[in-house]
This record gives sequence, C-alpha cells and structure tokens, in this order.
Amino acid sequence: MNPHYGFQATMTAKPGLGDRLVELLRTGLDAGNPASTEYCLVYLVSRSAVDPDVIHITEGWTSEEDHHRVFAGEAAQAMVSRFADLLAGESVYTDQVPVAGKAELR
Repeated sequence: MNPHYGFQATMTAKPGLGDRLVELLRTGLDAGNPASTEYCLVYLVSRSAVDPDVIHITEGWTSEEDHHRVFAGEAAQAMVSRFADLLAGESVYTDQVPVAGKAELR
C-alpha cells in the first residue's frame, strides 16, 4: 500500500529536552498509538545533526482523512497534549504527497 498523504514537522524542544521529545515521539509506534495503525505507513523520527533539541518527524498516511480520524482519537490527543511542556514554540508543518521511498526503522 502506498501513502497518499504525508507531512514533515519540525519541532524545537526547550533547551536540553530533545531526548524527552524523541522518547515521546517514539511512543507513537507503541500498540494503540497513532503510528501503530494500519493507516500510518511511514513514521520517521530524526533529529538535527547540529542541534539535538530540533526534531523532525516524517509521516505517510493512507489518506488525509485517515490521518485526521486517527488523530482525533483519544490516544493521539493524549500524546499531543504531552508536547506542550517540551516544546519551545510552535511546530512547523509541511504537507507532502509521498511518491517513493523506503523506511524500515524500528
């Protein structure tokens, strides 16, 4: 199955909290969380090579509708609410339509 909707987000953690933000984002892959659903086909957490508090997340979903539906759920909302204490400001999002690639990280 190919993703038909995706985005990349850049999040900046408060100074020294990059590791905690990465840990939180990694829980997205846990059973019952958004990235563990069959609708999430790409979930890649990366960090800046020069600033450990700058985190990038790339997601690919079966559709924009599936993404919005999953993120309206209780598990996703609980996860998102935990970002507030870690972030230094607003995240920057760029919508994407994935066309090719490979992801096998766990």
